[in-house]
Amino acid sequence: MTTALQTGRRLIVTTALLAAAVGCSDEGPSAASCAYLVTYGDRSYLGAEDEDFAVGERLGTATVPECDDTPDDAEVAVPQGKITAYAVKGMDPDVAIAVGDAPAEATLMRFHRAVR
Repeated sequence: MTTALQTGRRLIVTTALLAAAVGCSDEGPSAASCAYLVTYGDRSYLGAEDEDFAVGERLGTATVPECDDTPDDAEVAVPQGKITAYAVKGMDPDVAIAVGDAPAEATLMRFHRAVR
């Protein structure tokens, strides 16, 4: 697969995940308060700027937390979801992971904080 095709797929997945994370609102993008966040194990990770990285082995399943940044409108709440977590070659999973439905569509996520 070409680098351009991989980059295109990553952008599509990133856009779809970001849209799911922020939900839909008639108030415009400034009204959204949900960040693209996943939890894997006892750590949370935030979506990182798209940079070159290589996806490693499948680690397991990460959780995308529920997002309801418009509590008065239940129709725009995004329910909790699951997504596959992958290692990032050359990086410890404590620092970064990749998430996506397939390795070629994975998005880089960097450590945010420990989950209690």
